[in-house]
Amino acid sequence: MVDADTIVVGAGPAGLACAAAMSQLGLKVGILEKSDVVASVWRRHYDRLHLHSDRGHSGLPGMPMPRTYPRYPSRAQVVEYLENYAAHFDLRPIFNSTVRTIGRDGSTWRVDAEKRSFVAPVVVIATGWADFPHLPTWPGADAYTGSVIHSTEYNNPAALAGKRVLVVGFGNSGGEIALDLAQASVDVTLAVRGPVQILPRELLGLPILTWAIAEARLPARVADFINAPAIRLAVGSVKHLGLKIASKGPRRMIEEDRRIPLLDVGTLARIRDGTIKVRGGIDRFTSDGVVFSNTPAEAFDCIILATGFSPDLRKLLPEAKGVFDRHGMPLATGRATLEPGLFFCGLIASATGQLREIGIEAQRIAQLAKAYLSR
Repeated sequence: MVDADTIVVGAGPAGLACAAAMSQLGLKVGILEKSDVVASVWRRHYDRLHLHSDRGHSGLPGMPMPRTYPRYPSRAQVVEYLENYAAHFDLRPIFNSTVRTIGRDGSTWRVDAEKRSFVAPVVVIATGWADFPHLPTWPGADAYTGSVIHSTEYNNPAALAGKRVLVVGFGNSGGEIALDLAQASVDVTLAVRGPVQILPRELLGLPILTWAIAEARLPARVADFINAPAIRLAVGSVKHLGLKIASKGPRRMIEEDRRIPLLDVGTLARIRDGTIKVRGGIDRFTSDGVVFSNTPAEAFDCIILATGFSPDLRKLLPEAKGVFDRHGMPLATGRATLEPGLFFCGLIASATGQLREIGIEAQRIAQLAKAYLSR
């Protein structure tokens, strides 16, 4: 029995956007969500988080973010917006439905969840990647007596008052968590393994995203070349801060390596005044801290791994052919795949804003799904 035209897996921004866009085209959509609420991942992010993309470029299709929100909405406001978005489009996910596997069932797709199975001609994977934390290992880690958590487990500095904390990683989570700790007078150090790219959140009074969108049609090398002088002027020299700027520009880093540069919201100022200390990569752990690759051992009470995520969706689609790269990430997102009726949304990092790209992908997927079903 076919349960819907489309089954969407996930009720975060990508899942809700896809479901709304397809519903507007008259398609019957079922949404499966493993938690008991929409936007479950956003509810778990650290307290001080704000969008790095501006409000005007972060609304999903059919419903802009409220003008009452600040230019960079908070985590709580994003959750509120997604709740209202689901209500506005009458999206009713089937909650507590963890999807185990998805596979072909003749000309349709069979989605096996914990309690029952669903069948539909079209499936959209909109799980995001925040449920797949990357947890590197180092020699001696088993002997370390302090606490080690991933950035997804960090909420605020309250529990770390009076402690020595090492934050590993210089992405947006690492930079902002270190800033959060520094502003609460926690003794904090950043471990930065290799060259980095740093962008101001705004350039010449405009959100950095505005510049990225305006230059989206330019080749990455050209855009990076044009922007380099203004970015250097805005960011300032980092030569004496223990940081090395990567030779590869921000756009190339995103497109080729799927790495998002640090959007600075105050971290650099705290590094410059010494409130946040910078060290190199970790060589090994000791019983009470770590040995860095280029400086002596130091003691830390807690280590926060802001080391990103490593989703492998091959476990979800074990029989799918020609849709994943060697890491288990989709080769195409927001577009048709080599498996008819299978789509992914929001699973590739974007230089022009993740929520904005999700909206564009969702509308494209809706049109492709409708055309596929009409055939």
